[in-house]
Order: sequence, then C-alpha cells, then structure tokens
Amino acid sequence: MPGSSSFTDELLTLIPRLRRFAHALARDGADADDLLQASVERALVRQDQWQPGTRLDSWMYRIMRNLWIDTARATRRRSETFVPPDAGEEVGAMGEQEASVELHHVMRAMQTLPAEQREAVALVVVEGFAYKEAAEILDVPIGTLTSRLVRGREALMTRLGEAA
Repeated sequence: MPGSSSFTDELLTLIPRLRRFAHALARDGADADDLLQASVERALVRQDQWQPGTRLDSWMYRIMRNLWIDTARATRRRSETFVPPDAGEEVGAMGEQEASVELHHVMRAMQTLPAEQREAVALVVVEGFAYKEAAEILDVPIGTLTSRLVRGREALMTRLGEAA
C-alpha cells in the first residue's frame, strides 16, 4: 500500500489528541479507550479511503465521532440500564495535585454539557481546531458550531463558577 508507513506514522502522532477527544465524548475512561481503539482500527482498515494531501486529523475526528454516535444509538436501542460508575474518572496521573483537581472540575463540568456542546468545546477549545474545521468534522454549518460553542462556554463558566 503506497504511503502506508507515512499514514501510520501520522496516525500514531494523533493518538494523544484522539484520546482527549474520546474522553470528551465518552465521559468514561474505559469507553474512551474502546472508542479510540475502534477508531484507529477503522482508520487502518479503511486507509485507502483517506486522500493523501488532506487532513488526517479531521478525517480521524470524523471517524471517531461517527463511531461514538453509532455506539450511543445502539446502546439506546438496547435500552440497557447498566451505566458504569464515574469512579474511573478518579484514576489520574501522578503529579501536581492542584492542576489535577482543577482538571477534574473542568472534566466534570464538561460531562454535564449536552453532547453537541461538549463536542464543540472539545474540538475548538481543547483540540484547537478552527471553527471551520470543527464545523466540517461535526458536519454542521459554522453558525451552528458557533452557537453550540458559545452556549457550551457559558455553561462551563457558570458550572465552574459554582464549583469554586
């Protein structure tokens, strides 16, 4: 497969960013890891569908988001009531406790956002995508993205203000 090594190398460099986005979507460590793994697997299987010269990160975020939507729909359809506890979110890295506590507050606040706002905030604020790129990834008009982002930021500021 031509360019396969370059594809794999570029994909590997995206893993940390994709992991953050998976956590923003899934809100559960184990589900996020599963989502990341499924996304990478799908990308490798469908590698021939990616067009060199286009942005691999945007393609990967779209794959991950679509997988998450599929998973959420399937879960809803099965009407399963078992929900894993949030205890997995307590697992963290060693290090600066204040930053860890602050990050925990932000993650908790993000988890309370509606999915569409959480996606917009994760892509623009956390991942640093331009509005146009994020709108393309989410397949929404830029005005819709902006609206979701504004509402998400306001909700986060309110919730974080309440936590302080």
